[in-house]
Amino acid sequence: MKLSTKDLILCGIFASITAILSQISIPLPFTTVPLTMQTFAVGLTGVVLGAKRGFISQLIYVLVGAVGLPVFAQMTGGMGIVLGPTGGYILGFPIMALIVGYFKDKFDSKIAIIFGMILGLLVDYTLGTVMFIFITNMTFVQALLACVVPFIPLDLVKVVFVSVIGTTLSKRLYLSKV
Repeated sequence: MKLSTKDLILCGIFASITAILSQISIPLPFTTVPLTMQTFAVGLTGVVLGAKRGFISQLIYVLVGAVGLPVFAQMTGGMGIVLGPTGGYILGFPIMALIVGYFKDKFDSKIAIIFGMILGLLVDYTLGTVMFIFITNMTFVQALLACVVPFIPLDLVKVVFVSVIGTTLSKRLYLSKV
């Protein structure tokens, strides 16, 4: 897999966008998982960059955070976060971007992107919740109530916004030959 300079720059830009949107974070009183715009950024990355570059971009984001730069929610970073209770959600971001990007690359329609986003979120929810259960010793139902259920309504709104904003941004980026 050979990446051009343009590809590398776009991957870095979208890793940075994810880091920035991660700081839009609202701690919730009933869970250790904050409400953030990370999944919006991950979905947007998949739509605009496609599967391969979207995966690489989010892998860069995870690695930069893992080495300690404060790119995760609430200006945190380090292996303690990646291997902590909410780390599974972060580790799922490259896979989510890959799934969303695959549907964008393969079908290039808003319906396909919405389906890809929902599937990507389900994979991310699953990875994150399994890791959360493993680390906190909560039951499956407790973990779902703490880490998934409160976020579903906003994530459904994010799905729609990603499909609209992502397709528009994708068309404009490639029309202008960025």
